[in-house]
Amino acid sequence: MPATKPQRTRARTAALTEAMRAVRHRIEEMPLLHRLAGGDEAKRGVAMAQGFIASVMIMIGSWGVGWLAQTQDSIFARTTILVPLRVETTGVIICTVLLALGSMVMCRAWLRFGQRGGAHTPASLATVRNTVLLWSAPLLLSFPIFSRDVYSYLGQGRLMHAGLSPYSNWISQLPGWFAQGSDSLWAESASPYGPLFLLASQGVYFITGGVPEAAVLLFRLLAVAGVLLCLYAVPRLAARLGSDPTWAVWISLANPLFLLTMVGGAHNDALMMGGLLLGFVWVGGGRRLGGILMVTGAIAIKPIVVLALPFIGLAMLPATATLGRKIRAWAYTAVVSGAALTLVGWISGLWFGWIKAMATAGSAAFPYAPVGLLGLGVGWLAEQTGGDLENTADLVYAGFKVVALGFAVWLAFRRPAATPVLYCAYALLATILLAPIIQSWYVLWLIPLFAASRVYTGVWIRFWYVLSMVLVLVGVVDQLSVAQWISLLWVRILAAGIGLLYLGYLVFSDPRTSALFTRGAGSDPTENRNEATSS
Repeated sequence: MPATKPQRTRARTAALTEAMRAVRHRIEEMPLLHRLAGGDEAKRGVAMAQGFIASVMIMIGSWGVGWLAQTQDSIFARTTILVPLRVETTGVIICTVLLALGSMVMCRAWLRFGQRGGAHTPASLATVRNTVLLWSAPLLLSFPIFSRDVYSYLGQGRLMHAGLSPYSNWISQLPGWFAQGSDSLWAESASPYGPLFLLASQGVYFITGGVPEAAVLLFRLLAVAGVLLCLYAVPRLAARLGSDPTWAVWISLANPLFLLTMVGGAHNDALMMGGLLLGFVWVGGGRRLGGILMVTGAIAIKPIVVLALPFIGLAMLPATATLGRKIRAWAYTAVVSGAALTLVGWISGLWFGWIKAMATAGSAAFPYAPVGLLGLGVGWLAEQTGGDLENTADLVYAGFKVVALGFAVWLAFRRPAATPVLYCAYALLATILLAPIIQSWYVLWLIPLFAASRVYTGVWIRFWYVLSMVLVLVGVVDQLSVAQWISLLWVRILAAGIGLLYLGYLVFSDPRTSALFTRGAGSDPTENRNEATSS
């Protein structure tokens, strides 16, 4: 009896899977590629080595297709040392392959590390921390990847150095601003950063004299300081809230999306997250004043986390606290935080300009953010009837900001059924989803808070695996910098093709990682830590 179409499809899929496994085993037998492709799969050290090799691949790839400022102050823009990698088609292709493949290999190393044995031993947490540091080390020497916001930090520091407020002046007012590497998207937008970070940006510009490479290194060191704060705070918060400290660090901080964004991209979000997390740790441990000041520091880096203040107040109280006690805790939190922000505002000369800048954010709305798309759509309809697109869109954005704020207030006042840390995560999640701008790294604000609250399994953890890898791939494809005479479209197609093939292999064909994406057995790495070699 001839085979049916579904049977033929399953047979072809099985044959393709078997062929891919055969190729993998052939690669594993090559001494040079043994550790990268597989190695002794029962040992965590292999995953650590694979992730490190992947990080080195990413570092080298960034030298060809990472972001490089073209200003005359740039060290590398005035030399020919990188010409073979940045302006020759062959070099760009090689660097694109290294960046895309390295990012996916790091994703596999992350998944395999979570599957290996010994997670609940006293040395495990130290091993995960060491893995984060090991994988981060090569990224210290990379050109900015996944984002070039670090050059905007430098431009805003330059504004501060010139005596101008980044809340009312734009980096496009500076001579040669584009050559310094800033994205034109933010050329005429108010700074979304707090006065403390803008002071730090001014200091970086003063110390480096505007040399982009030196400035990137200093900003990256600030980001690493934030990573270290997170490494300190997350396991302590997880232990206090009943989650698994080792799992929480692995799922949130060893995640390639976190490392490539925070270290590779030199993002100030790492400092913001570190201050927020440490604030919860200290308040929960009885150090209320220090905890409030840490969260205030996070607000002075990125004002969006002002939403955390009510939940910091709740973290001082038992779950059964009366409304009167809540109000007193909130008043104390507001007075301490307000006084600290006033001091920072006075020192910087910016006072509370960040409030207006935060309230009016959205002029650079991204069309693929749902609220951004809705605002632009409503604005376009208004424009067809004689209205103003920008003003109408701003009204839409403001309405959703009120909704997000109302949700946070409701969480703060309702009788808690969960920890204030989890409520803080919900409030930030609503704020992100209802914002006119959504960046891939915004999700990283949430994961440490959720992971510290409980261990997730099943469909949620599988969703996070896939989302992490997809966002890593999107970051690679979207943020490639190539010379204008080389087709950016074809370079992106190459990166996307490599990434999608490897991603599909990890999810459907890899004999080890594919089990993570199967409903039931193998979907939770905490259930697989004592696995033996499966193939």
